[in-house]
Amino acid sequence: MRLNAERLSHQELNRAIRESDENDVRIINCCGQRYLGAGLSNKQVEVTGTPGNALGAYLDGASITVYGDAQDAMGDTMNGGTIVVHGMAGDAAGYAMRGGEIYIHKNAGYRCGVHMKAYKDRQPVLVIGGEAGSFLGEYQAGGIIVVLGLGTKEKAPVNNFCGMGMYGGRIFLRGERVPQDLSSHLSVHTASQEELKEIAPALERFGTFFKEDMDSIMEGPFQVIEPNVENPYRQRYAAY
Repeated sequence: MRLNAERLSHQELNRAIRESDENDVRIINCCGQRYLGAGLSNKQVEVTGTPGNALGAYLDGASITVYGDAQDAMGDTMNGGTIVVHGMAGDAAGYAMRGGEIYIHKNAGYRCGVHMKAYKDRQPVLVIGGEAGSFLGEYQAGGIIVVLGLGTKEKAPVNNFCGMGMYGGRIFLRGERVPQDLSSHLSVHTASQEELKEIAPALERFGTFFKEDMDSIMEGPFQVIEPNVENPYRQRYAAY
């Protein structure tokens, strides 16, 4: 199914997606329509243009591919499925996500992965190809965030206050550098071979989606940020 979003409101566009009998939906001329794919479980949606806030919110197994940039709150509280953005993303991508995978080719804004969590076999994954803004992984409780910093060599690929309030999950930063303002309630170490094997499938999908060279990406090294198990307050939020 092909939808021209040029003259459609976000309500009309979302209604057309939900009511379509076809599983494959292609949207062209998208410009700011919100909530696209919210709660979808059984469709493959391809978007050309710039979708508005809350793309794929509560996504429950569907796949969304964006040929352009995405705005704020993409993948908010998603349960499962895949979101692939061939461009940049705004603030709070993956907010409270509890399953599924998000792949962003370029940079992402502030507070990505906030309140990210995991439950049993649901292990959410957020991969950012460029740089991430401040407060990455704030209050993270589970899942994996990977920031590759492609094109960034002279600084850490994430801005200030990374992992603040973090009490579960892990953040992988590619390169030698980590932020200088990390909380003392967080620990940092270079990723082991076992940890690299764990994130390898996601990095391979990233390389396939965006045609990036996996050999150079896997050269790393990767730094791992996680709650400090040596700290007596490890059961509480990492302090600011």
